[in-house]
Amino acid sequence: MILPNGATVAVVDGRTMLLFQNIGHDPEIDLSPLSHPRLGESHAGSGGRHRNSTANPDPARLAEDDFAATVSNALNRAVLAGEIVRLLIIADSRTLGEMRRHFHKSLQDKLLGEMTKDMTGHSKNDIEAAIRAA
Repeated sequence: MILPNGATVAVVDGRTMLLFQNIGHDPEIDLSPLSHPRLGESHAGSGGRHRNSTANPDPARLAEDDFAATVSNALNRAVLAGEIVRLLIIADSRTLGEMRRHFHKSLQDKLLGEMTKDMTGHSKNDIEAAIRAA
């Protein structure tokens, strides 16, 4: 994948969000860490449609869904404020699915793509390599 200069990359799982900005010029990818935005109020009740079962065994999953909704809200605010012009999201499939439920139309318009991978525990170099390979 060619990532445009200035694009924001959000790497998310159910507990962590990392933000980067591509400072490399096409076709180079050079991610620079960004400060973590204030996530604001949590979205208690996100994921509430799930019931305790084998597929959703404990409250920890609901907390992860809540975090995904909170991250989506923070990204929505950043897009609406003009702080994010182009966005790539890298997240595990369950987190990405919950995030999509909360995307504002403006965020969808700025979305360059989505990568379904859990990369929060990986180095910046690993994340750059995964983007190049996509």
